[in-house]
Amino acid sequence: MAFLDSLPPLVLGLGIFALRIVDVSIGTVRTISVVQGRARVAVVLGFFEVLIWIMAVAQVVSRIDTTPVLAPFYAGGYATGVGVGMLIERRLSRGRYLIRIISHTKAPEVAAAVGNLGRVLGTFPGATPVAPASLLFVSAIGRRVPDIIAAVRAVDPELVYTVEMSLGWSENIHPATGGWDWRSRVKRQ
Repeated sequence: MAFLDSLPPLVLGLGIFALRIVDVSIGTVRTISVVQGRARVAVVLGFFEVLIWIMAVAQVVSRIDTTPVLAPFYAGGYATGVGVGMLIERRLSRGRYLIRIISHTKAPEVAAAVGNLGRVLGTFPGATPVAPASLLFVSAIGRRVPDIIAAVRAVDPELVYTVEMSLGWSENIHPATGGWDWRSRVKRQ
């Protein structure tokens, strides 16, 4: 490609950097899609990830002897792409999560704080080695998890919680979305 040969090393390096950001971001989202069991999405993303990767690596490998400065652009694009991919997945998170909350004194208030961010599946009495406590199970879509954690910690800063990705769930669990959810509309059609 004569066009690429005429580009200054800095411009070519920035192009490789951008390609790596795109392919690694796609790879991060693809990996999370595999974990969540979204096989079709993972296959399509994998195709484009490798296609872009081949274009970037071909430019670096063919010019590494004459333009070694391309290697740091390649590596920097990879590192940046990991972070960008994680940000993209957080914004697009479609998976469902189970939040387990242990509160010693404010379980009803904690349950009320979940509001329209998620669905409280149950509140159960229990005890910890320190004192009596209540265990709450909350189902939520991924993008709501940080909001739920912030809301319940504002009510009870002493609570303990864990968050787990749900790989399967009952069809009658419909976490609140806090408004119109285009994904649910598409699924119903």
